[in-house]
Amino acid sequence: MSRLQEKYKKEVVSAMMKGGDYRNSMQVPRLRMIVLNIGLGEAIQNQKALEGATNDLAQIAGQRPVITRSKKSIAAFRLRSGMPIGAKVTLRGERMYEFFDRLVSAVLPRIRDFQGVPRNAFDGHGNYTLGFKEQIVFPEIDYDKVDKIRGLQVCIGTTARTDEEARRFLELMGMPFSR
Repeated sequence: MSRLQEKYKKEVVSAMMKGGDYRNSMQVPRLRMIVLNIGLGEAIQNQKALEGATNDLAQIAGQRPVITRSKKSIAAFRLRSGMPIGAKVTLRGERMYEFFDRLVSAVLPRIRDFQGVPRNAFDGHGNYTLGFKEQIVFPEIDYDKVDKIRGLQVCIGTTARTDEEARRFLELMGMPFSR
């Protein structure tokens, strides 16, 4: 069991039970999944870009990514249905907790001029999305072996019913929100 799972069971559940209207500990919000996504518009012309992105995602997540394909054809972008346009990884269970722990304790503090993550990036259903301009903030990525700087989205799915509930839960889990 990871350090963050122990923290959830010992501290977060009891703190949420005191402040919320939960009848038992199974109603307390928890992490459901974390999805890492890299969108690659350049993969239309350059197939090597997709290979570099999947290698970076595999190093960050510790799991092989799935290549995402376009659903529609868009003539203006020279895009046909079924063409590869990105890569994603869905983390659950032990890997999800390990990644969240690394994100909060190692990755976010490495960002230059870091003031905290935005408080308003919730989707209305208790899920939080965070974007990175460059994948090199992750300690697993070797700067010398990176072929190109790419953006990366991290979507944190929780079982919370509202955004306020999810914000309180993520704060207790250690997410550094801006004041």
